Amino acid sequence: MNIGKIARFFFVLAFIGAAGFAQAAQDDTRYFVKSTAGFWKKSFGVRHAFTEGFTADLSDFQLKLAKIFGVEIEPVRKLSILPAAEPEQQQPVLKGGKPFDAVRGKPSVRQMPSESVPWGVKTVYNDPFLAKSSGGAGAKVAVLDSGVLRTHLDLKNRILDCKDFTAAKTPVVDGKCEDKNGHGTHVAGIIAADGGSDGLGIYGVAPEAELMIYKVCGNNGSCWADDIAVAMKLAADNGAQIINLSLGSDAPSPLITDATVYAALKNVMVVAAAGNDGPYAGSIDYPGADPNVVGVGALDINLSIPEWSSRGNNSISTPYVMEDQDIEFAAPGVNAESTWKDGGYAILSGTSMAAPHVAGLAAKLWQADALNPMAATRDLLHKYSIDLLPFGDDDSSGWGLPRL
Repeated sequence: MNIGKIARFFFVLAFIGAAGFAQAAQDDTRYFVKSTAGFWKKSFGVRHAFTEGFTADLSDFQLKLAKIFGVEIEPVRKLSILPAAEPEQQQPVLKGGKPFDAVRGKPSVRQMPSESVPWGVKTVYNDPFLAKSSGGAGAKVAVLDSGVLRTHLDLKNRILDCKDFTAAKTPVVDGKCEDKNGHGTHVAGIIAADGGSDGLGIYGVAPEAELMIYKVCGNNGSCWADDIAVAMKLAADNGAQIINLSLGSDAPSPLITDATVYAALKNVMVVAAAGNDGPYAGSIDYPGADPNVVGVGALDINLSIPEWSSRGNNSISTPYVMEDQDIEFAAPGVNAESTWKDGGYAILSGTSMAAPHVAGLAAKLWQADALNPMAATRDLLHKYSIDLLPFGDDDSSGWGLPRL
């Protein structure tokens, strides 16, 4: 049997092993294959191609085949969007104040939030009597999360783009971003909910900003690093000024780190949740711990940091200089009310809710005319921040709370 026949033999076997591709995509079988050879791409199937290799969902047989032929592979990291607490869903109410009976179907008029401007938005506006938020026109914010309810009355006019990076057989599905988890819809509302055309809904920080909804997390709240990295690069290429990542992991992913650098070179600000693993120093999650990323911890209505909000290593790094595992800001992240996947509203807690407050404020303050808009906007957020206890560049809040 000659070399060509041997190659074809193994190719057929690998193809058979790939028959379980759709099932494999649901399990912890995502790998980065450190090869650019066409043979291995055909044998394993390519999920996403990168400069030094590609990712694929591999069966046990394919893993053994790679080992036999000395093909270097490594697992792709999984991240999570899970908040610190389960959602406290608001009971939907009608305009007249009567409870909505879900058994009878959809209400004839819209559901209502408990207040049109949540406490978190009022806090970053530094106005406890704020009746309506404004700003963000011209800014595009990419929300990489669990998708969105596109028909939500407070969001439907804000959605510019919609893509799904989580499908098993197709790496990117254009025009689809259904949210069966709720997390992404909640995050999107904090950034840019516009109250709806009737003005009776809820308002986010930057209600005139446009949203690019890139679904990178499954309905169970888990997200593959390669899907996130590809979505980040595509968002940067498609004109996003800000990328919000309300997700994290205990260790960095090289794929996401490279995507963060790519975004920075394109003047795109990446904002990420610090994590919900506090109160220990250095508990901040990645990518929020990356110095090229704006890492955001949570605070409550009293401007106190909850114990569960992850901390950075600011106390042992250079003050007010972003270094690895530093936290940059703290923002409202306790009992945050926002849009929900059923067309109504829900209250969630977590640094996942804190990050979009900063992303929304960055959209409102975006320095489009600056030589380096991203750096100029980041500097402005620093300038507008108020220090929180303990004083100085501390582990729990860095520069403090950015607000107007």
